[in-house]
Amino acid sequence: MGKCCLVTEEIERDLHRSLPEHPAFQNETGIAALRRVLTAYAHRNPKIGYCQSMNILTSVLLLYAKEEEAFWLLVAVCERMLPDYFNHRVIGAQVDQSVFEELIKEHLPELAEHMNDLSALASISLSWFLTLFLSIMPLESAVSVVDCFFYDGIKAIFQLGLAVLEANAQGLCSSKDDGQALMVLSRFLDHIKNEDSPGPPVGSHHAFLSDDQEPDPGTDIADLIRDSYEKFGDQSVEQLEHLRCRHRIRVLQGHEDTTKQNVLRVVIPEVSIPPEDLEELYDLFKREHMMSCYWEQPRPMAPRHDPSRPYAEQYRIDARQFAHLFQLVSPWTCGAHTEILAERTFRLLDDNMDHLIEFKAFVSCLDVMYNGEMNEKIKLLYRLHIPPDLSQQMFLIWGC
Repeated sequence: MGKCCLVTEEIERDLHRSLPEHPAFQNETGIAALRRVLTAYAHRNPKIGYCQSMNILTSVLLLYAKEEEAFWLLVAVCERMLPDYFNHRVIGAQVDQSVFEELIKEHLPELAEHMNDLSALASISLSWFLTLFLSIMPLESAVSVVDCFFYDGIKAIFQLGLAVLEANAQGLCSSKDDGQALMVLSRFLDHIKNEDSPGPPVGSHHAFLSDDQEPDPGTDIADLIRDSYEKFGDQSVEQLEHLRCRHRIRVLQGHEDTTKQNVLRVVIPEVSIPPEDLEELYDLFKREHMMSCYWEQPRPMAPRHDPSRPYAEQYRIDARQFAHLFQLVSPWTCGAHTEILAERTFRLLDDNMDHLIEFKAFVSCLDVMYNGEMNEKIKLLYRLHIPPDLSQQMFLIWGC
């Protein structure tokens, strides 16, 4: 706490973007409270730290709760009610978007049939889930949605999203492209009113209104919520959790496929190994990583999987895993000395001395063994057989 780091810099950057139209955050008192809650949460959960959209939710919580209460409500949302939403890959939000697409097909088949690619609707509705409608609906109306969310969980957001789409089905079906669909939904959401709100309207100011359009008379949030429960409230929490589990597998597999494609795209130009062989090597490398994570006794060391790293460096293996792969795929196996050679090769590849190597270093070494010129192979063998300290000094002096 009190230390400057990347997370605190990101928080500072977003403080004045959090409900800037509300009087509570037009002075240092409100901004300071928001800073303290967000910084405290980043300190509590460094794995999440801070993500955009957390500032909007926390701002609203601070309007209705004391700082400590707002902090624990934020903990509940980030860690229990919206799992895996607040990280750089927003896996949880992508899972719920995939579930939402299935619910659209089930409850609004005509709209689903007209819009062949439902991913467009999913991208439009992503902010509905990430900010619980707070960023795209007038605040005095959106707080009613947040009430429903704390009572019924994500179920309330799914059914409200379906109610919004149903109310705009005709406009969406007549839309010629994604831009028009976005305008239809933005105009509708920006004019949702709350007749029971005691305060003055605080609009979201996201509506698109052309000169030839009449002003939208608006829909009362109470009516919209009532419709959502009456028409789409039949889904139980257990059914939604089952859908989440099923779609999570698909989303994660999609991420793994994307990671693999990006890794190979980075590595292929730098080695002479055929792409089909590289794919098999990647699968072997990843399997070795997964086996150590789930089937072997855990060993204390640096985390092997860091999604924030470049694609080619996400999966990493230690010396024991490398020795196993070395025996499987290296052309330089030599009986009793194979283990020693594998250990020295790993030590040479571990240039940052964190006791882990990534896939790119692994295949680059294999490329020299299989496809390198004779002088490259002799150079590699020479570096493997000289003492580690001398090897490092020679590399710094002569680059060999």
